[in-house]
Amino acid sequence: MTRNLRVLAAVLLAAAVVAGCSRADSGAQSSSAPANQGPASELRLGYFPNITHAPALIGVDKGYFTGQLGNTKLINQQFNAGPDEVNALLGGSLDAGFIGSSPAINAFAKSKGEAIRLISGSTSGGAQLVVRPDISNPDQLKGQTIATPQLGNTQDVALKKWLKEHNLPQGAGGVTVQNLDNPRTLDLFKTGQVAGGWLPEPWSSRLVDAGAKVLVDERTLWPNGQFPTTVLIVRTDYLRQHPDTVDALLRGTQQAVDFANANPAEAKTVTNNAIKQLTGASLAPPVLDRAFSELTFSVDPLAATFPQLSKDSVTAGATPTETKLDGFIDVTELNKVLQAAGKPAVDAAGLDKAQR
Repeated sequence: MTRNLRVLAAVLLAAAVVAGCSRADSGAQSSSAPANQGPASELRLGYFPNITHAPALIGVDKGYFTGQLGNTKLINQQFNAGPDEVNALLGGSLDAGFIGSSPAINAFAKSKGEAIRLISGSTSGGAQLVVRPDISNPDQLKGQTIATPQLGNTQDVALKKWLKEHNLPQGAGGVTVQNLDNPRTLDLFKTGQVAGGWLPEPWSSRLVDAGAKVLVDERTLWPNGQFPTTVLIVRTDYLRQHPDTVDALLRGTQQAVDFANANPAEAKTVTNNAIKQLTGASLAPPVLDRAFSELTFSVDPLAATFPQLSKDSVTAGATPTETKLDGFIDVTELNKVLQAAGKPAVDAAGLDKAQR
């Protein structure tokens, strides 16, 4: 080999090594993150100031999360709708979050099944289509405006799927779906500018308190009246790097769920006080009582409902194609926590078939 050829070969080899290292560094940010690095220095946790996020609010207020996290600093971040929380998770500014089922699926789909894992349930039920009292059947919604909290959020998907099932087009000659912040929906309902909304608690109860009636209780659309309203998801890298911290978060979540189920009166008070602290306004006792009666709290993620939820996202136009859910739900750490507490394991099976 001539000197020039030897020099050229050395240059090419060095370039290949650099390129390989660059690819490895890039991959380490997603699917190749180093395994267990011990407890994290901090946990950035997202949730909503909503009744449907009661376990999160209770976990923070009662100190269950901080008590389990030990030296890991808890940083709380509040959101008003799932898509915003998804952006924070995918952007790396949030580590874990309580979130609606549809945004959880969308986060998984957007990252091509890599960036997030669903690790626990939290809340089931608590979503309704509430409308003016003169509306008694789907056809009467033609020409009306119905609100949902945000484009692509759990209730937005549920409404649009239901409209298609009832052959109700959106837009001119059909139903106008308007994405509004929940307080704005209440104000516009009171002034007659929207006919109602498909809303999570406590907002469906707040509209009922303002004179609305229930046209559809979403529980009636699911077997045994159970569907995941709020779940807990975590960045995949964070789960891989800090399983001990994730276990601590799950223990705190289980404590909060147990508290809510064993002490409903006190759970209402704690949740209402937390909402007042975060939003500046508490819920009236009738609204609070009704909202809590619509909800079930459990760490079971109701895995078998997600194939249908994935199909619903396509039907509603939230995702272009049905999301393959392989790897979406990982209850390995949750079942370790449950086993240590002497509680039965939850099942991640059923992702290959719908329940309804």
